[in-house]
Amino acid sequence: MIIPVILAGGSGTRLWPASRKSYPKQFTELVGARSLFQDTVTRLQGASFAAPTIITGNDFRFITAEQLDDAGIEGASILLEPAGRNTAPAILAAALRHEATPDAVLLVSPSDHKIAHTEAFLEAVAAGEAAAQEGHLVTFGIKPTAPETGYGYLELTGAPELGKPQELKSFVEKPKKALAQQLLKDGRHMWNAGIFMFKVRTIIEAFEVLAPRLVMPVRAALAAGKDDLCFFRLGEQAYDRCEDISIDYAIMEAAEALQVIPVSCGWTDLGSWRSVHGASDQDAAGNTVEGDALQIDCKNTLLKSNATDTKLVGLGLENIAAIATDDAILVANLDDSERVKEVVAELKIQAAPQAEGFRRCHRPWGYYETLSLGERFQVKRIMVKPGAALSLQSHFHRAEHWVVVEGSAHVTVDTDVSLVSENQSVYIPLGAVHRLENRGKVPLNLIEVQSGAYLGEDDIIRYEDVYARAPEQQVA
Repeated sequence: MIIPVILAGGSGTRLWPASRKSYPKQFTELVGARSLFQDTVTRLQGASFAAPTIITGNDFRFITAEQLDDAGIEGASILLEPAGRNTAPAILAAALRHEATPDAVLLVSPSDHKIAHTEAFLEAVAAGEAAAQEGHLVTFGIKPTAPETGYGYLELTGAPELGKPQELKSFVEKPKKALAQQLLKDGRHMWNAGIFMFKVRTIIEAFEVLAPRLVMPVRAALAAGKDDLCFFRLGEQAYDRCEDISIDYAIMEAAEALQVIPVSCGWTDLGSWRSVHGASDQDAAGNTVEGDALQIDCKNTLLKSNATDTKLVGLGLENIAAIATDDAILVANLDDSERVKEVVAELKIQAAPQAEGFRRCHRPWGYYETLSLGERFQVKRIMVKPGAALSLQSHFHRAEHWVVVEGSAHVTVDTDVSLVSENQSVYIPLGAVHRLENRGKVPLNLIEVQSGAYLGEDDIIRYEDVYARAPEQQVA
């Protein structure tokens, strides 16, 4: 039985504005109707696989649980890192979590990659399992189709044979264009997919020999960890002592006789808008048009709009990516799409809210989004999922007025409890202890009008919370 270990804690910026720190690309529908995370966990289901272990960050815990539920994935174990420490500590934590079954095989996979041909990938996984059972550390090499400079490469000792374990000769860091072209020609180099297989005991022993400095703090983080709803929180102080290092540097590049499974499965890490364009359906002129977008006389262009009230139109464009969201638009030459992180860096310098966050803010109970903001007022749309409830709370600086536009709201204001239906409203005075619940079977949507001297999200006292969020986490 293979235990999938899914790494879902990244917060990449290379696909801004669709991917941001608050809601990164693994949880976003970039290619197809499901998120990359949902594609990953769904791919690793079936008779050969046990329930997955997911490793993510505290900020993404409820997004992870919700997307697992939406994908119909049951029995997953979700480990929460107090802070990102790269892949080596995360993978070691997952391995030690399964230390009681030392001969179990772990399949470690990023959650933000695209694999077009699942059957070919699973055939490679079966070959990797056999090699892992023999005590090998196994990685997967992707047959290159272009001289990519954004990937690391794996040099094999001989010509690759798809689906058959082969010895690794060396790792090659992300190359310059000329070297990438040379690596493509020689036929012995594969892209490094960052996907690994090994037995629990094999990888723990490898850490004890090659990276012993990580073993003690990760063990301590597990020992100090605690269950929190459906999550397991690693101990913060111990985990903070872990070195920030990848599994490649900590283990793989120092390991002996590492085996590679060559595979051709339509893999891409979707690390740029060019790669998204390449992985998407295109018309005869090479155009990809998604969402509320239109192309006229364009060629080799990606037009993608997630904006609800904005029509994106491309006229006479060539080799362009134009990406629209509700609060930002990116227009870039596809050849420059690797530089999008420079855009994010500049937006951070400008303190632009679009650098890291979206207008829509996801919460365990649903989401809210700001519709209008003034000096002393704010108008929000709030959606509460069926069966969900906001915390029992009060505010120092603002009063609120709720107007229900869909569904029914169960509202507590101090000692008064009422049912507020569509086209009805309720007033929450400043300082009142209140709670909003959706006890119905359909989503609850309401418009909230805030007024007061301060409208920040940290103006809250939390008294009770069904999601076990601490009072000091000052977010409704």
